[in-house]
This record gives sequence, C-alpha cells and structure tokens, in this order.
Amino acid sequence: MSKSSKARMSASEAQSERRLLTDQVLRFLEAGVDSYIPDFNDWCLRMFAFHYEVNSIFREFCDAKKVRPGDISRWQDIPMVYNDMFKTHLVASFPLEKSVMGCLTGGTTSLTQRGRIFRDEEGKKLVFTANRIMTGSYLFPDFEEGKRCRILVLAPSPELAPSMGMAIGIDQTRRHFGTEDSMFLLGRTGIDIKNLLKALRDAEETCTPVALIGATSAYVYFFQACKRKKMKFQLPPGSRICDGGGYRGRFGKVSREDYYAMVEERLGIPNSHCVNVLGEAETATNLFDDSLRRQVKGLPPRERTRPVPPWSRVLAMSVDDLSPLPDGEVGLLAHWDLANVPTVLAVITDNLGYTTDNGTACEMVGRAKVEGGKVSPLPDERPAGAMGDSAIFRMLETYVNFSIDVKMLSARDPKKDAPSIREEIEARPGSVASCPQVVDEILVSQADEESAQQRDESLKAFKDQTDRPMDWFVKEAKKQKLKDHPEGLRSEQKKTDTNKTKKK
Repeated sequence: MSKSSKARMSASEAQSERRLLTDQVLRFLEAGVDSYIPDFNDWCLRMFAFHYEVNSIFREFCDAKKVRPGDISRWQDIPMVYNDMFKTHLVASFPLEKSVMGCLTGGTTSLTQRGRIFRDEEGKKLVFTANRIMTGSYLFPDFEEGKRCRILVLAPSPELAPSMGMAIGIDQTRRHFGTEDSMFLLGRTGIDIKNLLKALRDAEETCTPVALIGATSAYVYFFQACKRKKMKFQLPPGSRICDGGGYRGRFGKVSREDYYAMVEERLGIPNSHCVNVLGEAETATNLFDDSLRRQVKGLPPRERTRPVPPWSRVLAMSVDDLSPLPDGEVGLLAHWDLANVPTVLAVITDNLGYTTDNGTACEMVGRAKVEGGKVSPLPDERPAGAMGDSAIFRMLETYVNFSIDVKMLSARDPKKDAPSIREEIEARPGSVASCPQVVDEILVSQADEESAQQRDESLKAFKDQTDRPMDWFVKEAKKQKLKDHPEGLRSEQKKTDTNKTKKK
C-alpha cells in the first residue's frame, strides 16, 4: 500500500480502506474476548501502512524514526507514539471536519498544548463497541443478553463534562446495562449524598443488586465519611463495584487492599465483585481486571491481572531504552490496539506496569516519575500499587530521547535537567486537569475558594472545548501544520496574495 510522498492515497481510496479496516475490526470486537485473531500481525501491518499514508503527523514521526511500511514484518516494530504527542498535535487519521466526538485530556487551553482525541462516526462506533464488549465481559459477565441492573455512578456526567472520556464511557455503560433509574451522583458540588444513601437503602430493602461505577477517589471519600458517621450497608448478593482513574492521595494514604477492605466493610460487596478498570483516552480499549469474571466462571482465585483482548497487545517497555521486557518486569506500558483506526495503532503511556501469562495480560503499578533526571522503575518507595500514588501525571523526560520533540523533526537532545513537556504544560496558567484530578477538585471544592476556582476552570474547559465548532479545530490544525513547515507557509501566503490580487 505504501506509496511515495508524491503519490499519496486519494480521498476515495483512503475512505475505502478506512471503512474496510473499521468493518473488520468491528467483527473482531463482536467475536468477544475469548476469540482468536490468527492474522493479527497482518492486520496491524495493514493499519500501519494506512496510517502512514493518511496521517501526515504520524508519517513525519515514522520518517524521523526511519521506520516505514515495508521495512518491518512484526507488529512489535510499528512505531509507538507517546501519549503526550496528543497534547502537541492533532493526531487524526481521517478528515478532521468529519469528527463527531472529541475527548479532552490534561494540558492547557491552548490547542497545541493540551490533548484532544478526535473520532469520526466510524471511530466512535469502534470505541463504543470496545467499551461495551469489555464491560460486559468483565463487569457483567453473569448477565445474559438484555439483562440490566441499577447503576449508581460516582463520576461526572456528560452534561457536566461533555468531553471527558470517563463521563462519555460510563454513560455508554449506563445506556447498555443500566435500568431507567440509574443515575450520576457526582455533581459540581460533590457527591449527591442524599440520593446515594437512598439508592443504597432501597437496594438493601428490596434485595435488588446494584452496580456502582465511578472514580476511585470518590469512593474513598465516601467510605471515609461513612466511617466517621458509623454508617454501613449490606448490599444484596450480585451487587458489584467498578472503580477507575486511580487514587491520588488527597484524602490520606490508602492502599489497594485498604480500598477493597473498605468496600466490603461499608457496602458488603466481596473482594471478588470489586473490579478496577484502566482507561487511556489515547487508546480505544479499556482494560479490566478479571476478578469477577473468574469468579463467575468458577475459576480459582489468583492475583488480579488484566487480560488483553484479542484485538490488542500490551508490552512493558524498559525505562532505559524502550525495549520489550519479559513477564513480571516493570516498565512503561505500550498498547497496540486495532480499534484505534481513527488515530494511530501504537501508543506508549506513562503508566508503569508489567505483563503476565506470556504477555496475554498485564497489570498497572502506578504512574512513572522522574528522579534525578532518570525514570524510576517504581512509582514510589512502597510496594507497587496504583493506590496512594501522589505523583502528578507527568510526561517522562527520557521519552523525548526515544521519540519526537514537539515539532516532530528536531534531532537535538533535550537538556538533562530541562523540564519535560508535561511539566511545562502543567506549570502554565489555565492548565486543564486530567479526569482523576477533576474528580479530586470537585470533592474538595468546598474546602476553600482556590479549590472551587480550580474545579470551575477544569469543568469549563471540558465544556468549552466541546462547544467549539469543528471548523475552528480544522483551521488551527492547518495553522500548526504551516507553522511546522515554513515552505508550506510561503506557499499558502502566495495563494492568499493571488486571491487578493484577483479580488482587486
């Protein structure tokens, strides 16, 4: 499929290939998590070639890496784009004017300094289908087709934060698996305690199982309040709880084991029915731990892990040279996800984790941090665990050594002690918090005026970016492209001058 730069795919060819890839990946998704894709490698290489053809930013990245379609034969060798690239460029493998969905990640309100992941109709269908299949398989594995339950959500709603991936994803779960009385219970002033308590008491009295889904920190906040009030619930068998987003330590130190103990003590939900989900806006497929699925299938309990579905692959990469690590060794988690048709196939994150079961499953241990200019292999001095990690979400300085800089084309090495792109972004006024940060800000917003202001600014950013007309993003993308390529700027200026002459 690869052509020279003078013979790129036509718009009709690109649309045809995009539709073929989307339709095939949708078949992979619908086949479920227990299926097998014998030609996974071939589809990855085909998608790599497609992205190289239609995505100019990705093509520049690959050219800088000197890795092009036809040069490689394994999916493992497809270039990994680091997640902060989405904060410096609009990374889309479809015409941006066809975007119907956008998720905002942490960064600033400046287009080129905060993340926005766009999807067209086909991409939207892919991410929603992947979300439904994974949620059904790991959070509701005992549900027959069409079965529903009441879902209580401790996370912002799409109305409150319309471009927040967490809000969009949980709302889709509510639509597919929730009854009509399901509700969002985290508003701009915090948890809706009155309706949450009523819903929990109703579940006790009617012996009707419920599912709680939301941000880890919101649960910790609620459980600690229950402890102070000496309040407990005994939810009926079949109830379950799903948390995501991590715990940032704003309410004291809580380990993952502490959290599970809180759930059982305060809600009566056993450890087996506690499910954690790892979601990255930059990749389409969320990864759930398998505790509930194993219990439903009658398999013996074991240490929690996250099975990787057949349409994806996950590797832990060395913090020293980004080479793949064997099972059990902690590194940066990289994802190859066929559901990423509208963006790029491979993304490497600042999540630290390891693989298990011959690479078919993985586990996250925390967010990476930089110590003395080097990446630490553990999030902190305590035993690995995502709970209680108070390190902020930072891009790793060493990423730049193995990836690309903001302009994609520079070959210079960054200064050893220079701040990372992420650190620079978060230090600037108007910084937009990531999803877990926003939840924290909501929960503590009544503590002081500054906290309330941070909450309002973050929520406003999520809403403002959604309200922007799509042509604004297209124009900004064009400006960025011209800025990065002076020869294009001169050509564009010449066109403008010619048009002005004609008008005269």
